[in-house]
Amino acid sequence: MLSHERVWAAIDALAERNSLSASGLARRAGLDSTAFNKSKRLSADGRPRWPSTESLAKVIDATNSTLEEFLALVRGVARGETRGVSSNVPLLGFAQAGAGGYFDDAGFPVGVGFDVVELPISAREGAYALKVQGDSMLPLYRDGDVLIIDPSAAIRMGDRIVLKTASGEVMAKVLSRQTGKSVELVSINPEHPDRIVARAEIEWIARIAWASQ
Repeated sequence: MLSHERVWAAIDALAERNSLSASGLARRAGLDSTAFNKSKRLSADGRPRWPSTESLAKVIDATNSTLEEFLALVRGVARGETRGVSSNVPLLGFAQAGAGGYFDDAGFPVGVGFDVVELPISAREGAYALKVQGDSMLPLYRDGDVLIIDPSAAIRMGDRIVLKTASGEVMAKVLSRQTGKSVELVSINPEHPDRIVARAEIEWIARIAWASQ
């Protein structure tokens, strides 16, 4: 059941999941920075004030999340699972991800001996982390940031993704368009070229679920 308290707690959890304050989440979504302040959650006479569906749609889009993921946070609030729950997921560098033997054909990590990183929330089975190296993903992601990859998540146009080619190249881009023969990718860093990759050259493609910055 949805409740005023659970919905606002899920918004706070979504902000924390993206290493943002409530104000930072509002700004990223293009809203007034005070939109999610605790003082705005009740009206002057003490009645509950709910976030608008437009605001929710904007924060879901701005954090590269889905409605299903937001509702999972609402359910997690009800069970007390959005805080104090952690997951250990495998951590790789981009160069390591490009090497053979670390992933199966679907892009899920395999084998042993990975470094691990602890996340502040529970992660879906098969998720893993990639550590950003260099400046190719500025200004969105900086050197040392950790990207959480969810190979089981559905991919839509506009999603930030990681793609591995048959030659071992691993790249993080924004999915612009898909056809039966190729995918078109927009570079996160405008100084780097966009790409069109033939489907025959793609070993796997997976969505960036969120980033730990």
